[in-house]
Formats: sequence, C-alpha cells, structure tokens
Amino acid sequence: MIKELIIDSTPNGATIALLQDKQLVELHKEHISNNYTVGDLYLGRIKKIMPGLNAAFVDVGYEKDAFLHYLDLGPQVQSLLKLTKQVKSGGYQSKLLDNFKMDADINKSGKISEVLTKGQLIPVQIAKEPISTKGPRLSSDISIAGRYVVLVPFSEAISISKKIKSNTERNRLRKIIESIKPKHFGVIIRTVSEGKGVEEMQKDLLDLVSKWETFITRLPATDPGKKVLGEIDRTSTLLRDLLNPDFQHIYVNETSIYEEIKSYVHDISPEMENIVRLHKHKDPIFEHYGIEKQIKGAFGKTVNLAGGAYLVIEHTEALHVIDVNSGNRTANKENQEENAFQVNKEAAKEIARQLRLRDMGGIVVIDFIDMHKPNNRKDLFDYLKSEMSHDRAKHTILPPSKFGLVQITRQRVRPEMNIVTSEVCPTCNGTGTIRPTILLLDDIENNFNYILVEQNEKSITLCVHPYIEAYIKKGLVTRQMKWYFKYNQWIKVKSNPAYQITEFHFFNAKEEEIKL
Repeated sequence: MIKELIIDSTPNGATIALLQDKQLVELHKEHISNNYTVGDLYLGRIKKIMPGLNAAFVDVGYEKDAFLHYLDLGPQVQSLLKLTKQVKSGGYQSKLLDNFKMDADINKSGKISEVLTKGQLIPVQIAKEPISTKGPRLSSDISIAGRYVVLVPFSEAISISKKIKSNTERNRLRKIIESIKPKHFGVIIRTVSEGKGVEEMQKDLLDLVSKWETFITRLPATDPGKKVLGEIDRTSTLLRDLLNPDFQHIYVNETSIYEEIKSYVHDISPEMENIVRLHKHKDPIFEHYGIEKQIKGAFGKTVNLAGGAYLVIEHTEALHVIDVNSGNRTANKENQEENAFQVNKEAAKEIARQLRLRDMGGIVVIDFIDMHKPNNRKDLFDYLKSEMSHDRAKHTILPPSKFGLVQITRQRVRPEMNIVTSEVCPTCNGTGTIRPTILLLDDIENNFNYILVEQNEKSITLCVHPYIEAYIKKGLVTRQMKWYFKYNQWIKVKSNPAYQITEFHFFNAKEEEIKL
C-alpha cells in the first residue's frame, strides 16, 4: 500500500489529503482560527454541577460551556486539583512530580458533586471538538501524545499496544520505559515503537516531559478559560500517527510549511526526510494530483461505484443512512445472488472509505442489497470488518439484522467533513437564465479598458474556462494577438477547469487577483 500526503496551504489554513494507492481516503481542513483542537489543554472553571447527568459544565472560553462527565474525570483527579491549587498559589515549585504526594483514586461509581464544586479551577483536555450546537467534550484524565509513547501524569502504569504481539518485544519495550520514565508518570507504548531503540524512545519521552514542564510553567499565569498547552497542528499530528515506510511522498505548496514539515519529519524519522517535496508546478496542487476531481466525486449525496452500482448517503440529526443500489448492473435469476454479493462487497469497500473521508461519526445504518445465503451474509460482514480495520477512529460493527441492515457506531471527535459538490451558476445565481455567451468577450474587453488603460496595470493574466481559452487562442490571427495590437501589450491567457463556462478572473504580475 503506497501512501501520499498532499498539503494545500492557504492564508486561512491548510487542507490535507491522505492518498492510498492514489485514492483519496482522508481529508482534513485545518483553520488558523480553530482554537479547540482535540488534545489541547485548558484551564477550565466549573460553571454548573448537574447531579442528574453526573456531569459538570465547564467554561473554557467557548461560546457554549463544555461538558465534563464523571467518567472522564480520571482516577487521579483529586491529585490534579491539588497540584493545580498548589501551583497557582506558588506552593509547589518543582516542574515534575517527584516530590508530589498523590491522593487516593476516586470511586468509579461516585458522584461528581463529591469531587467538584462550582467556581473551582481544573485543567481539562479537549476530547471532542465543538460539533453542531454542542460545546467541546472534555476530559481531566490528561495525556500528552508523542510518536512512540503517550505520557500519563499521576500514574505509574506502563501499557503496551495490543497490536504488538511478540512477548519478547513487549518485555524489551517495558524494560526500556521502566528505566527512563519519571516518577508518578505512566506511559502508553504505541504500536510504531515496535523495533525502536533506547535512544529514539528516550528522545520521544523527554520531549513529552518537556511539554509537561511547559504546562506547569504556564499554569500560574493562565487565566480561567484560556489555553495552557496546544496540540501540534493537524499535519504534524497525522505524520506523528501515520508516518511509516509505506509513505512515498509528502507534497506541500508553500515554502514555510515545507520547511516546517521537513524539519518535523527529520526529528521523528530522519531516514524519511527526502520524501517531503515542494510543489513547484503552475497548476494548483490539488488539481495537479487529481484530488479536486476525487473530492467532487466523493462528497455528493450519490456516490458512483466502478461497476455501475451507487450509494445514496443521507444525514439526519440522529444518524447517517447509506443505501446500496445495483444501478445498471443486471443479472439473470441464476446469478442474482452472486451479483448482489459482488455489488455489496464493492459497496462495503467504498463505505469504509467514505466514513474516513467524511469523518462520519455516531450511528451509521447501511441497507445492503438483500442476500439469501447465510454464508454470503457472513462473508460480507467479515469483508466490511476487514476494510474498516484501516480506520483509526474507534468503531463497532454489528452483524446484519433480520432485515439485512448493518449498524456501525463510529467515534466522533470533530465535526463531519461536509463539502458541497453541487454548484450554483455564478452568472445566474440559480435562476436558470444567464447573460448571452455571445457577449462574454465584450465583457472581458470592457474590463481590459479599465485595467490596462485606466489602471495602467502591466503583465496581467486572464484566467477562463478551458473552452473559452481554446476559443481565444484558435486561428492564425488569434483573439489574443488582436488584443496585443489593440492594447500594445501581451495578455497571458490561462485555463482553470474548476471555472464555470462564463466565469473569468484577472491576475496581476504578482499572481494576485485584480478586484473589479
């Protein structure tokens, strides 16, 4: 499996596309203004205790109070509260926990009113970003994730990923961590640490300890409702969690981001530094690598499959519903069952991709085509589980019900990726009537008079739909040549397939759009 990461950086943030064997499987949008990212640490203030929900509402500076349930407090929440109080008052000077006396674990079936009080300060971590009308979901069971390990304060436990099967390797990793971890800190050893040496593990752990020290240093001066320690950006998070020898290329279209990512990859995996490439092609990066077209084809209500079948994806407040249709796939009675099985398998593969791509969370109900043979139903269920195994989000898949419905619950930690693929005509704004196309070139030339004559712009570029570009450049004496004689300067003409047929834009020598 060949993996590639394509990063489209803009002034407002970045869009990150993960490709597997040239097929788009994940799409992430990172906005500069997004202040509530999973993993961020805030100093919260308890606004309201809700005994009926066994939860509290916490002010973390968001327009709606965040939600903190008793089960998300963590067993050592009393120690966290005590440390916060001591650090804020200046009574605890150390940055680590060597001299800290920990309290007993809280009762697993206790009441939140026994632990928290209104107005109390508590460090919390974003567990779910704000979704729809809901505020963030919080946890006070703090952890700081690295590439190879996760640091868990107020614990002594060392946990190892279940995906590491070898007992010899598990024992080796445990001994490494036991010899280097600080007192009163637990460690979770991640799957990618398999086969790594002491130096790499120690460097990763020391980086996390340094982050904890930064958190403790900033805590006294941080006001309630403010961020204390931020998670790394989405691009670095993806690289931290996914980077492995399967990655062939990482393409970036912005020099400063390219340098940052190259430096980050050098730090976490020096041998893979050369896979980071700067996109220098004139075409937009997503268009050049065929991602724009894949996005348009994958995010509509109807998703077409290669064999002629298609999916219909509907979203409601409570759940997502996916209907599988055979489309123009025809079959006679003898192989109807086999045809249904093949369509369902094809659909299962695409559904697993769609869940990752759109980051659909909550309850998903899939209506597969009816099959009568129990073996086929079991094989389809096993195949769906196999395809979903690549999904990093926690999920549970139930076997087909009596009516052939498959139910999936999938972890939701951030808003669903929703891209509108149907386009409103930029000329008619959906009315169904447009300005006559015969007048299009007149409109363009009227703008030339304004830009070239009145504004005295030099070296401008006209960007139009490919059909219009072909028309402008056709013939022995082209329209472009006539403009040269008329305005005494050469006007570059470029095409953009994303434009509507009557859409056009002008750009100056610095490639900045000229506002008309």
